[in-house]
Amino acid sequence: MKIYKFGGASVKDAESVRNIVNIINNIDDNLVIVVSAMGKTTNALENILSLYLNENNFILELENLKKYHNKISKELFPENHEIFSIINDIFNNLQLKLSQNKESNYDKLYDSVVSFGEILSTKIVSFYLTLSQTKNSWIDIRNIFKTNNCFREGIIDFNLTQKNILKQLKFNNCRTYVTQGFIASTINNETTTLGREGSDYSASLLGYFLNAESVTIWKDVAGVLNADPRMTENTIKIDEMSYKEAIELAYFGAQVIHPKTIKPLENKQIPLYVKSFIEYKKAGTTIKKIEKNLDLTPIYIIKKNQVLISISPRDFSFIVEENLSTIFGVLAEFNIKVNLFQHSAISISFSIDNNIIKTKKLINKLQQNYIVKYNNNLELLSIRHFSEKIIKEMISNKKIYIEQKSRNTARFVLG
Repeated sequence: MKIYKFGGASVKDAESVRNIVNIINNIDDNLVIVVSAMGKTTNALENILSLYLNENNFILELENLKKYHNKISKELFPENHEIFSIINDIFNNLQLKLSQNKESNYDKLYDSVVSFGEILSTKIVSFYLTLSQTKNSWIDIRNIFKTNNCFREGIIDFNLTQKNILKQLKFNNCRTYVTQGFIASTINNETTTLGREGSDYSASLLGYFLNAESVTIWKDVAGVLNADPRMTENTIKIDEMSYKEAIELAYFGAQVIHPKTIKPLENKQIPLYVKSFIEYKKAGTTIKKIEKNLDLTPIYIIKKNQVLISISPRDFSFIVEENLSTIFGVLAEFNIKVNLFQHSAISISFSIDNNIIKTKKLINKLQQNYIVKYNNNLELLSIRHFSEKIIKEMISNKKIYIEQKSRNTARFVLG
């Protein structure tokens, strides 16, 4: 049993979808294929939702997204294939959902809208595999993955999900399933999502529940690199790393791995492979249990669009546990993750991703009881396995707002 996860870039066009057949052709194993929304579909759906909520005309953007999926399908299927009516029905359902919407909970509405991307991509991939003589079964993962009611950050109910998997994923007559990443549902069948870029986590969970031999994430890069190739030249591929190192990188914001991905695999010692869907025969990166210390090259992680928020009591008293509890309670209320935290006797500062709506609400709430200052448009640089020479090269000519160093990691909030 193997789990293959294909991200948005690996199904962004017809050629990429055809390539999936090449990759799975020689697999003589039970296989679950997890597919993300095609290309930048999730971004497009977010834009459509934003237009709708701001009472702007979203129909044109909806039509453009429909044309994008039809264009890919026209290159893959004969003109009378049923996929075209399926695509049409899915977009009609989405338009109807928005036009008749009465939902006031933004996060709940968000999940129900963006989930259409994964439904579209998996339908196209499944039908194309069938057309290519690869027998498979399409399954709606929302009937299997059950979460709590925390929309946009659903927490998996492990017991219920395990029972659902045993009932619905049976490899008797079908050895290949195609399903969605990122999405799930509550026990009342309301759509939830597992957090942005959560398809890796979906694949990891399936590996855990099915006791898979391995999980492979197919990317548009050669494996785990020591820096984002979009920001840094001459990146280096890391051949292997431990679960612990991968968790650290994910926590600091490495884009190649979703933060929640590693733990379920580590629990059952299931190796994770990160490989290129373009050069699919090459080894990529292996993430597994490793006891020895590896001599890893310096690894750079840059998170842009950061907001640094500094908070102090109005009476300049000490920051004590009660203050911290209140402040983190507000962060939890708005479901905001802290990327870096630092405190002194009379203030605390933390860096967060700038979500325009949530950040504004957070600051307004904190200002009720504290003095709040903040800086926008910053970046958070993390360097694993650093040297002072490398630090000097990376932060020269930049304003440093916060600097932190541990044995293996140096972190900076920079302007």
